Amino acid sequence: MKLQKRADHRCFGGSQQVWSHESEATGCTMRFGLYLPPQAAGGRVPVLWWLSGLTCTEENFITKAGAQRVAAELGLALVTPDTSPRGITIAGDREAWDFGLGAGFYVDATRDPWAQHYRMRRYIVQELRALVQAEFPIDDARTAMSGHSMGGHGALTIALTAPEWVRSASAFAPIASPMRCPWGTKALTGYLGDDQASWAAYDTTALLQSRGWSGPPLLVDQGEADPFVDTQLRPDLLEQACAAAGVPLCLRRQAGYDHSYFFVSSFIEDHLRHHRAHL
Repeated sequence: MKLQKRADHRCFGGSQQVWSHESEATGCTMRFGLYLPPQAAGGRVPVLWWLSGLTCTEENFITKAGAQRVAAELGLALVTPDTSPRGITIAGDREAWDFGLGAGFYVDATRDPWAQHYRMRRYIVQELRALVQAEFPIDDARTAMSGHSMGGHGALTIALTAPEWVRSASAFAPIASPMRCPWGTKALTGYLGDDQASWAAYDTTALLQSRGWSGPPLLVDQGEADPFVDTQLRPDLLEQACAAAGVPLCLRRQAGYDHSYFFVSSFIEDHLRHHRAHL
């Protein structure tokens, strides 16, 4: 699989890169960001995968979160995939900001016309994972995952379904139960159809009930001034599901913080250090 380097910037002694490649899973050109800390020059390093939220690309986290300084100190690589296929045209994929382009929801779509390209779960877990491990000094056995909003949902659901790969998981303002919020029901219906039994594989609360989690405590930050907290994110449902499943959860409600990257950048260091301690 041919990689093309799109950007490479020296950053805290390491390298912030952007790459593109042709994806079999999505049937189009995909881009991803990769931060290699200085320690990568001497061998394989542990890695944090960051999954971004609605409307984002691979650029948002690497330019707004300010994660590279601490990642360089900790010797932690950062992989930042895009949030949906791009460079293709599907009828209706640009009609709404919360469905279609920039809103892949980290699912493998089964409903036409989305099923041919919107296979973001497969893209990340199988294709991009293998590509990153093969081409870069990444220690795949020491993998953590985090994300924001839709990406927080993606990070938690992938971690819960691939615990042999993801050893530590966290999230910022995750969509805790897509099956029970407007963003989620719109996306899951559109990508998967009306059979709600198929939705459970992409719902953190349902996965906690069916699979549990044996890794370190889940770390979740939620801004109390987030306008989506009560209608879309529902951290109360996450808290209830973890309690019922006996899964340790560190849910930190942050007074005055909203849903923006100002919130993410304020607490990203805590998450990086949390993950590095468990890798």
